[in-house]
Amino acid sequence: MITTAVVLARGLGSRMRAAGASTDAALTPEQAAAAASGHKALMPIGAHRLIDYSLSALADAGITRAILVVAPEHEDFTRHLKRVAPQRLRVELAVQAEPRGTADAVAAAREAVGSEPFVMVNGDNLYPRGGIGALLQAEGNALLGFDRAALVAESNIPEDRIAAFALLEETGGRLEAILEKPDAATVEAAGEHALVSMNAFAFTEEIFAACARIAPSARGELEIVDAVRELSHVQVIPFAGGVLDLSRRDDIDEVERRLAGVEVSL
Repeated sequence: MITTAVVLARGLGSRMRAAGASTDAALTPEQAAAAASGHKALMPIGAHRLIDYSLSALADAGITRAILVVAPEHEDFTRHLKRVAPQRLRVELAVQAEPRGTADAVAAAREAVGSEPFVMVNGDNLYPRGGIGALLQAEGNALLGFDRAALVAESNIPEDRIAAFALLEETGGRLEAILEKPDAATVEAAGEHALVSMNAFAFTEEIFAACARIAPSARGELEIVDAVRELSHVQVIPFAGGVLDLSRRDDIDEVERRLAGVEVSL
């Protein structure tokens, strides 16, 4: 079973940094400061930070080692980890020198990961334990395919945002294509139970060579989706459940409401 997780926690946080008068009025000073910094994973949520909930959930699923991919200026992460002193899992930092995309972030963790298989998740998403648990059992490269209807029903993400997420095409559990930013006609044709990617993957060390082979996308970044397309075989694991997303300031209140009473054990 996979016991290592790579958490992409560096993101620039452009959407989070974008201020809005109505939203900002509801933020605490600590939340406003975290939003302004773009450090979504360090957003105060109740008595904890978002990353605490993520690490706790990963430990619940069976992860014993988490590698956080961060920027060179990672003093805030270092101080926070020293303060919470995780005991259930070992937490390490891997530095992504420049914000060159998600594939570059994964590549930054290569030395820390070594040859071990690992799961990769976003630092600004909270994934259901059952989904992560299924990934930990994967043999080879795999990703979770979230049932779109369940994602709409159980997430804090508006349906129009989910409609823009990448759709997965699979045959017999094998990934055939990832359709990014599908148009309305494609989404409708796929149906309400189409499988959607939420960037939750299981990888073997093969992914690092794939990350090295790809070229920057049209927006100038090295994308993990392009690296996944380079892999010879990727299993799609269907899953019906929701994901909590904290990519914008107006997500904070709902995420905090849904996590009220959730126990954090590090």
